[in-house]
Amino acid sequence: MADNFHSIVFEITTGSDEAAVDITERCAAFLVGAAAGRSGLLNVFVPHATAGVAVIETGAGSDRDLLATLRELLPADDRWRHRHGSPGHGRDHVLPGLVAPHATLPVINGQLALGIWQSVVLVDTNGDNPRRSVRLSFLG
Repeated sequence: MADNFHSIVFEITTGSDEAAVDITERCAAFLVGAAAGRSGLLNVFVPHATAGVAVIETGAGSDRDLLATLRELLPADDRWRHRHGSPGHGRDHVLPGLVAPHATLPVINGQLALGIWQSVVLVDTNGDNPRRSVRLSFLG
């Protein structure tokens, strides 16, 4: 079983502003060694209560549109019961209910089987925590 399962954690800095960071290349680079031409599943997981993983188009503005939509749905104001941190920080704790902290993706012959415009994106609206961990796990 050990040859069929590989997992790593990498750190990423998202900064003090909300961000949608494309991590597709990091996922593909991990699969070069972990999948070695095999097929299976890649799980992308962020072990944080205030971040998520989305599979969206990037580069054409969809990533900025996603952040704008989250600002509308989850305004950074004083409506939230969860009140520690920056004003409106409670919204960051609701984010994973809308943008899950994980995604499981097909891997075919060692390559992510994404659609032509799809990218794997770390979504982070929490400026209080600019450093994030991402766990990549391949099951072949």
